[in-house]
Amino acid sequence: MRVLVADDHSLFRDGLASLLEAAGHEIVGQVGDGEAAVEAARRLKPDLVLLDISMPGSDGLEALRRIRADQPETPVVMLTVSDDSATLFEAVRAGARGYLLKSLEASEFLSLLEGLQRGEAAMTRRTAGRLLEGLSRSDGRPPEPTDRLTERERILLGLVARGLSNRAIASRLSISENTVKYYMKNILQKLGAQNRTEAAAYALRSGLLRADQA
Repeated sequence: MRVLVADDHSLFRDGLASLLEAAGHEIVGQVGDGEAAVEAARRLKPDLVLLDISMPGSDGLEALRRIRADQPETPVVMLTVSDDSATLFEAVRAGARGYLLKSLEASEFLSLLEGLQRGEAAMTRRTAGRLLEGLSRSDGRPPEPTDRLTERERILLGLVARGLSNRAIASRLSISENTVKYYMKNILQKLGAQNRTEAAAYALRSGLLRADQA
């Protein structure tokens, strides 16, 4: 297969490219952010896009939606370090053909990718089981906005709703202020909120944070 690899960690990206080339696949491009992934997919027309979920700029899920809108015939498989159900469901709803943890053994990773050519979804049995369980519990209603948040984003939103500043949140979570801003951008986008106040209101309304905790 002709593969486009999109991941903001160059060491992982290069290692994955080497693994795929050794297995007989052609790497047609490597990029480090979502915006570049969308452009490269449009220009290179690969047989497969491997897309990291968490990237700077346009994140992986947003890039997935745009690639699927431009090229619905191109399969996209999401790569992640987080075994997060909310992100899994959102990726599948957005059209991902697979969802693979970066911690997989190389042989299993390659085997699951080969399944794509047989029309199979590229995900482990455990991930597929979680997906089916989640779908069986669904009542068919559209998900609440907060259902689209990852666990990390939920934690950060809870701190925002308590009135913590970016600096205080960064200190609490042991991350940089720039990373906090990146998370906030994603949270506002997913919730359709214009500012932190609206996002905090979502947290209260959804039960993510009780009024007496704010």
